[in-house]
Amino acid sequence: MLPTESLLADFPILDQSIHGRRLVYLDNAATTQKPRTVLQASRHYYETLNANIHRGTHQLARMATEAFENSRQTVAAHLNAASADEVIFTSGTTGGINLVANILALSGRIGSGDEVLVSTLEHHSNIVPWQMLCQRTGATLKVIPCLDDGTLDQDAFHTLLGGRVKILALTWISNAFGTVNPVVEMTQAAHAAGALVLIDAAQAIAHLPIDVRGLGADFLAFSGHKVYAPTGIGVLWGRASLLNDLPPWQGGGEMIREVTFDHTTYNDLPFKYEAGTPNIEGAITLAAALDYVNGIGIDAIHAHENELIRSAAVALAGIAGIRLFGPAGRAGSLSYAIEGLHHYDIGTMLDHMGVAVRTGHHCCQPLMARFGMTGTVRASFALYNTLQDVETFATATQKAVAMLR
Repeated sequence: MLPTESLLADFPILDQSIHGRRLVYLDNAATTQKPRTVLQASRHYYETLNANIHRGTHQLARMATEAFENSRQTVAAHLNAASADEVIFTSGTTGGINLVANILALSGRIGSGDEVLVSTLEHHSNIVPWQMLCQRTGATLKVIPCLDDGTLDQDAFHTLLGGRVKILALTWISNAFGTVNPVVEMTQAAHAAGALVLIDAAQAIAHLPIDVRGLGADFLAFSGHKVYAPTGIGVLWGRASLLNDLPPWQGGGEMIREVTFDHTTYNDLPFKYEAGTPNIEGAITLAAALDYVNGIGIDAIHAHENELIRSAAVALAGIAGIRLFGPAGRAGSLSYAIEGLHHYDIGTMLDHMGVAVRTGHHCCQPLMARFGMTGTVRASFALYNTLQDVETFATATQKAVAMLR
């Protein structure tokens, strides 16, 4: 287990009480808290570097540009990207997925009669952009079904690849159930069928080591706020050869090389996909967050969180009427429902006992419908959570169930 007492001191927001109880924050799949190093990086930028980047000749502009591009290098190293030019800063996972969906539509690579393949486990942000693409192009959305244990039906997946699938858009870790998909194997199968692959790594980024070259996918997107950075910053990684061949999506400053009223030539990667002033502070603080994670070690974090989830599953298992979702090897999140009780009522009771969890459909309404529910209670874990947090959470759930019944 990690030395969580010392790590807790790095997160000022956790040193408070909620409704007179010590805060137990278990809503990390929605957003993680920020360590002091990230908060300090944000303040340092605005107090000492704040200027627009790339085009300025004055000292602040040069310093801000250097910090911003150094952050791109940090992200590239964290992902083991072949080049920092493959790292495109976005507003988050949703922004990255929408970027890919739009440039594929603009390129004509997906058209009438083609198929887009997603899974039942997807967050709405990896469903709706593809629905919109299909509506514009005449393509068809196909869905990999989910088995009762919360894993994907691999036989059905391979059967679906027999059609005209042009892209597989797949979550690495389910934000609702914590299911870890076999993304390497599924990527290889999709490529063998002639399809591109986009991986939604919004949940994976804080829990697993990511090697985009080893993964073999064509695109990967994640959000900074899932990995201890602020909201409003994210990354789309894409293979340079592919991105160079695809058209830009948004027009504006920075993504151009030369503009006349008759013609515009576009900039090289990554600037081709970064129109306008970027979230400079966000990129710098994202790099600080990744440095913080790497200073602890992602493998150590993963092992720590796995022990917390395993302990939580054991502690909850004895509650009458409880149903845990997802396989035993889940990561990041643990979702449950209790027969006869509404998830919102349970979450409200937990909040009054100082335990912050998420309730509802978790932006996964098709998945909830597959299991005949409107939502679940979801506890999600981070490096600063402790076995004491697990015990408090389990005890609070037991008390909430007793009171509601």
